[in-house]
Amino acid sequence: MKALEIKKSLDKLIESQIPVFVWGSPGIGKSSIIKQIAKDKGLEFVDLRLSLLDPTDLKGIPFFDKENNEAVWASPNFLPKVPHSKGILFLDEINTAPPSVQASAYQLVLDRKVGDYELPKGWSIVAAGNNESDRGVVYRMPPPLANRFVHLSMEVSFDDWKIWAYNNGIDGSIIAFLHYDSTKLFDFDPSKNQKSFPTPRSWEYVDKILASGIENTLLLETMSGAIGSESATAFISFRKVMNRLPDIDALLAGEEVEVEGDSQVLFALIAGIVTNIRQEESKSKVDNALKFSLELPKEFSVMLVKDMQQNGINVEGSGVWEDWVEEFAYLLV
Repeated sequence: MKALEIKKSLDKLIESQIPVFVWGSPGIGKSSIIKQIAKDKGLEFVDLRLSLLDPTDLKGIPFFDKENNEAVWASPNFLPKVPHSKGILFLDEINTAPPSVQASAYQLVLDRKVGDYELPKGWSIVAAGNNESDRGVVYRMPPPLANRFVHLSMEVSFDDWKIWAYNNGIDGSIIAFLHYDSTKLFDFDPSKNQKSFPTPRSWEYVDKILASGIENTLLLETMSGAIGSESATAFISFRKVMNRLPDIDALLAGEEVEVEGDSQVLFALIAGIVTNIRQEESKSKVDNALKFSLELPKEFSVMLVKDMQQNGINVEGSGVWEDWVEEFAYLLV
């Protein structure tokens, strides 16, 4: 399932308090989606890494209650306890925990309690983990525990990532480059012993590297440490295209600009136009963007308008919209 599909399914499963397990390769944004759902719903969020716990940590430490003359369990302080609170208890990387620790989670997942502790009624349980085929440090999940979840498998989608990237202010050159070669968004081969490789998470690191002000002479080596040398070299070569872009402010002001026909330039230009309008949308900018799109090769015109629509830019309200539809409607899918 794609990221947006996963999010829609999770949204309903969390509301119904059905335990769900999200599977996927490393770095594709599993935990980010679950955190975002908690934020959107105004829920508390507890991220619990079972791989860091001992079997007794989840159940708590036993102590003797003199008053009742019995042993009781002191539940851990990292579990939510406020009776009327609402939130998501996130068991991240659960399949990296040893089997003995996973076993201690059985009762918590199915019965919403463990030892003397009971999860408040307003809390939902969501788990996530890497695919066993990715050759990470994972333990095969025992069938009794696996059967306690609804399992969703997440795949990488450039279109979904692109919407997220625009919304989160990711550098336009990254969006443009991955628009140009979307295979570089995620390129992980579990059979290779790679320290760094491109994933949605590592491209976010690249965005932060660019924003850090690091010297240009150090960019290649630094980015290689995040996305691998091959992807870093291709990206830095692509960034040189940004120097060949026309003045986007002038373009959106309706002035005539000269644009190269090189596909890399056009990919970068589309990302630049969308980013510019998102920062300060106006009817005149949208009108001029649509007028300009009529001069582009057809596939790039459709690409620009689709990207604008996906980012909530009101192209349908433009006075140029009818002209654009008349020219390109047959290309829309």
